Order: sequence, then structure tokens, then C-alpha cells
Amino acid sequence: MFIQQLYTGCLSEAAYYIESDGEAAIIDPLRDIDPYLQLANDRKARIKYIFETHFHADFVSGHIDLGQATGSPIVYGPGTVTKFPVHVAKDGEEFSIGQLRIKVMHTPGHTLESSCYLLIDPAGNNHCVFTGDTLFVGDVGRPDLAQKGEELSMNELAGMMYDSIQRQLLPLGDEVIIYPAHGAGSSCGKTWEGNL
Repeated sequence: MFIQQLYTGCLSEAAYYIESDGEAAIIDPLRDIDPYLQLANDRKARIKYIFETHFHADFVSGHIDLGQATGSPIVYGPGTVTKFPVHVAKDGEEFSIGQLRIKVMHTPGHTLESSCYLLIDPAGNNHCVFTGDTLFVGDVGRPDLAQKGEELSMNELAGMMYDSIQRQLLPLGDEVIIYPAHGAGSSCGKTWEGNL
């Protein structure tokens, strides 16, 4: 198992490269896809999946270009509606990367399609979770960015966020490593000032 964070300080954005037995996945890629292609090439791996934790409003994702360059499907969480081809995953759906499994955990609150990805090791243990903008180190994602007037309020999104954290993430246990999509300075979370 190999996991590498690719962090872009000016955006406080963290993308992730996960690999096992020559198969790789990218989570939340930035617009410039060269670092992901180079890393896979250097490690003689094939990018099998591209996972998006949610629609990003604070940076341009490279998911479409990376999908075209690798032939890999783009995976979003439940409820996703796009004008480009994606695989809309079900809550609990699993994807294999070599000897690893990645399980979709639908965690609405920051946005409606927000999802975390749980990495399960070859022994079947929960190793880490890629939390996107649902959970940061010392903070949670803002619930005010996906409001839709009277149709969907900030309070409703905050309630969804609370339920997502209580039902999906807290039961994972303290031994599970958290890999968030942002660090200090991101506009998607407001209180944390530390470093990743």
C-alpha cells in the first residue's frame, strides 16, 4: 500500500494518490494533471479510478482531463448530476485498487453529493478515510455554500453535516487516519490554523 498527499499551499488543497499492486486512484485532483501522471509512471502503475469528494468551488479540478488521459472513470457520490460522464456511486459501494478496497461513505452537509472514501487494507481493516470538505483537522466543512434559497437552507445543511459526522465518521474509531481535502487558509473551513 502506498499513499501520497500532493499538497498545493496557495490553495490549501490536498489531493491524494493511492496505489496497490500497480493500480492507483486519485482523489480530488487539481487542474494540472502532470504530477499524477508522472507519479503513476514513475511507480509503473495504472490510474484506475478518479474520486471526487464533491463539486469544488474553490479550485478547478483536473478530473475530466485526467479521465481522458487515463481512460479512468470519474466517481462521485450519491445524488450527483453532471453534464459529463461519471459513475454515480451508491453509499457503501466499494472499488478495488490492487489489494485495497475503497468504500463510498455519503456524507452530505458541505454539499448534497459530498462523500468520504474509506480505505480498507488487505486484512479488511479500516486504514484511513479521505474526508474531502466534510471533516478537517479541528474543523468541519462549511454548511452555507450549497444553500438554495428556501429550498435548502444553511440550517438544513448543518443538520445533514451533523448526521454525516455522527453516523458515518465517528463510528470508524480513533485508529483510522483522517486525510482532509484542505488545510489552513481554505475558505471551506474557518477555524483551523494548523498544518497538514
